[in-house]
Amino acid sequence: MRVVIAEDDALLREGLALLLTGEGYEVAAAVPDATTFMSAVSAYRPDVAVVDVRMPPTHTDEGIRAAVEARRLHPSLAVLVLSAYVEEAFATELLASGAGGLGYMLKERVGRVEEFVEALERVVAGGTAIDPEVVAQLFTRRRDGPIDRLTAREREVLALMAEGLGNTAIAERLVVTEGAVHKHIRSIFAKLDLSPTDRVDRRVTAVLHYLEA
Repeated sequence: MRVVIAEDDALLREGLALLLTGEGYEVAAAVPDATTFMSAVSAYRPDVAVVDVRMPPTHTDEGIRAAVEARRLHPSLAVLVLSAYVEEAFATELLASGAGGLGYMLKERVGRVEEFVEALERVVAGGTAIDPEVVAQLFTRRRDGPIDRLTAREREVLALMAEGLGNTAIAERLVVTEGAVHKHIRSIFAKLDLSPTDRVDRRVTAVLHYLEA
């Protein structure tokens, strides 16, 4: 699995490269800014990119803009964005397409190697991976619109869906049966008016309902 890393902090950049190499990934390039990141994606056509939100020259949104542009040019590219803290607008912008293969994680999660690698594997497989802290903060802030239709348990299920967990993992986390999880998800889709015939990933779209509420 080929990966390109874009991170301006040299220590974290090299640490990520060593970590991913140790996990069996082929690190095609590890670069310090958005411009060289875009060149590396075009040159190496990686399966996944790990991108810092804030990079030179302004350290504002270069990383997120580069991630969105890379996805536009290479739709099959999986992207895991790293941020030092929760930046709600950036999370929404990244996920706005409703497509899978995207993740948004806090940098502190990198130190929890198993969680970080699981998130990366999830986006490579076409799923989503949103940091639990991001989910928690967004749910605290967003309590109007369609989300108000959900019960407390359905909100819990949606939060775990947002993290990228599948039905089995959600059932284990909530200590319920998979059948119960399936019923909750079916109810969430119904309350958020997501039809089975929609040409979008309904799990991702359900998450976007509260990101964009």
